[in-house]
Amino acid sequence: MIRVLCLGKIKEEYLKSALDDYQKRMGKYHKLEIVELKDDENILKEEEQLLKYIDNKNYNILLDIEGKKISSPQLAELIDQTFNNYGNITFIIGGSNGVTPKIKNLVNERISFGAITMPHGLFRVVLLEQIYRAFKINNNERYHK
Repeated sequence: MIRVLCLGKIKEEYLKSALDDYQKRMGKYHKLEIVELKDDENILKEEEQLLKYIDNKNYNILLDIEGKKISSPQLAELIDQTFNNYGNITFIIGGSNGVTPKIKNLVNERISFGAITMPHGLFRVVLLEQIYRAFKINNNERYHK
């Protein structure tokens, strides 16, 4: 299973629609669960919530602007290789204030899709699209560029 932990709820209908679309597409390849946690100005309260879902039996990946820059083919390889050793992958999208050092130290890997800043809802769509693209790549299926 792939789990996406994120802080905050999506309010915009166009983003909800895109997320629903990618979640349906993913159903062909793998189970995908999105866990929306309450965002909070207090980063320690967000940490508490995240800790309830971070399991060291899973491969935990933090999406972090300071993480290792990764391309779509590299993400596909990471997902493929990870499922050889772990049953589940958890992607973590921190809140607007980032995550605590404790969370950064608990994860197996920190990756970045680049140095740009974007709204969390839009980033969530980008993440799901990239996960979907990874499965298309790993299954040698065509996908628009």
